Amino acid sequence: MLTFPNIDPVAIALGPLKIHWYGLMYLVGIGGAWWLASRRLQRFDASWTKDTLSDFVFWVAMGIILGGRLGYVLFYDLAAYIDNPLLVLRIWEGGMSFHGGFLGVMLAVWLFGRKHNKSLFELLDFIAPLVPIGLGAGRIGNFINAELWGKATDVSWAMVFPTDPEQLARHPSQLYQFALEGVALFVILWLYTRKPRPTMAVSGMFALFYGIFRFIVEFVRVPDAQLGYLAFDWLTMGQVLCIPMILGGIGLIIFAYKRQEVAQQ
Repeated sequence: MLTFPNIDPVAIALGPLKIHWYGLMYLVGIGGAWWLASRRLQRFDASWTKDTLSDFVFWVAMGIILGGRLGYVLFYDLAAYIDNPLLVLRIWEGGMSFHGGFLGVMLAVWLFGRKHNKSLFELLDFIAPLVPIGLGAGRIGNFINAELWGKATDVSWAMVFPTDPEQLARHPSQLYQFALEGVALFVILWLYTRKPRPTMAVSGMFALFYGIFRFIVEFVRVPDAQLGYLAFDWLTMGQVLCIPMILGGIGLIIFAYKRQEVAQQ
């Protein structure tokens, strides 16, 4: 069994001001994606300036934060937030939904695209390979917060999390998600985009592999206490939300290549 590092969730404390590692991970994710986007900017659209990219990153960041928080409220714990609406503001305590952030980003990208004469999928294909940076950083934030841990297990790399009232050795599912949603997904998309791909294909690859990776990890991750399992003593909300992503990803890839074949005829 491995020892949990028990890092203080507060990275910097300046009197009443506290900067949490979880919040810093968002800055790392957005900053890293921004840097890589600037490296790929000329390849994407030579007419875009750094200011255009900065505006785009701001819109995407707002989509992540607002969509992620509202998604968590709607999908995972609506009753608690109805009882105490101010909980919505306490982002530093966690409680962000990837699927909500995903929808928030799609909306932000669509609105930005209308303003700059870019289609939704042109922009989504551009940012999809960059998203795993933020996903991986976010999972490290979950690990530092000792939240979203996995089921009890006897594997040699199990950990006892200080936030676990039962103090059982558990799967470090946050690190599994870091490895799959962060590292593996980044490598897959980065290699896939080394060659030009038809519009929608990159977005489809992102949706497909994120959905698969998340669906798999949910088997060893403890579901949110307020929801539990939705069916069959194993189906979680995360898995339910991943099913349309997997199917949609497959559909986008097939449609993208079929449309390319028709265009080339």
